[in-house]
Amino acid sequence: MIGSLISFLGGSAFRMIWGEVAAFVKARQDHQHELQMLNVQAQLEAQAFERNQAALKLQTELGIKTIQVQAEADLERIDATGFYSAFAEAEKPSGVAWVDAFNKAIRPSAATICLVLWVLELAAAGWVMGEWDKALVATILGFFFASREFSKRGK
Repeated sequence: MIGSLISFLGGSAFRMIWGEVAAFVKARQDHQHELQMLNVQAQLEAQAFERNQAALKLQTELGIKTIQVQAEADLERIDATGFYSAFAEAEKPSGVAWVDAFNKAIRPSAATICLVLWVLELAAAGWVMGEWDKALVATILGFFFASREFSKRGK
């Protein structure tokens, strides 16, 4: 009977102790798992924060670049408008005949002088055209043909 009692208590006590040890080990594992999950979640949140910060920084930089580009475009538009306005004002007749004649003669005279100097330079070089001369002829021809085409279109 004592053997039965010892056996009963030993089995019950053993199961109780084993149950407590198993519960403690399981609780410890659950706690460690929870800590690992919290660490992983904290790392993911930190990475998401860094990505969001980088995205915000990029958006800010792009916004600043957009503003800079818009400002530069506005300045160029203002410059172009001013240039065309000044050009239109310069083209208006003054009402004084000799001043208007002189103003109309300036551009053709300057072009003629440049053309004569260039032809003299070509003659001195034996009528051999260099790269600069070829580029100049191409530019002049392009200007005159484009000018004629645009004037036909009313531009």
